[in-house]
Amino acid sequence: MSNAPEAPTPAKAGWSTPMLHVVEVERSIRFYRLLGFELIDVEGEEGRPLAWARMATADGSAVMFLQAESEHTVTPELRGIVLVLYTSELAALRAQLVAAGEKPTAVERPPWMPSGHLMVRDPDGYSIGVNQWGDTEHEAWLGQLEKKRAAGRIP
Repeated sequence: MSNAPEAPTPAKAGWSTPMLHVVEVERSIRFYRLLGFELIDVEGEEGRPLAWARMATADGSAVMFLQAESEHTVTPELRGIVLVLYTSELAALRAQLVAAGEKPTAVERPPWMPSGHLMVRDPDGYSIGVNQWGDTEHEAWLGQLEKKRAAGRIP
């Protein structure tokens, strides 16, 4: 039996939440509500435009918006982030976006998402990919994970 002290548990980060610099926080709130996000918290002086907001979905996915100052404004072409969302009702979500005046792409069925995928830009030009994800996709993914574990590619 050793009297050596146990090594401390390494510190870890988690609960990753993207924060997007936006022109108008309120406009982003309206758009992300179309995707199923609910407003959780806001910051800003009474009677002035919001400076910050946090939204989340029922499954715990979250996104934050920060009122961009001129030095943080980046053209859509230079934004290096794509938000990826999943739905079990892609056609209905696309119809909802179109009815609200948004311009999502047509539903495509690429090999990596045969049940369907579309792209849409938020009001600040951030790219959002929305994938159809149902029981068939989930079961196929679980099968792929098992194969990768058996091959030693993931723990």
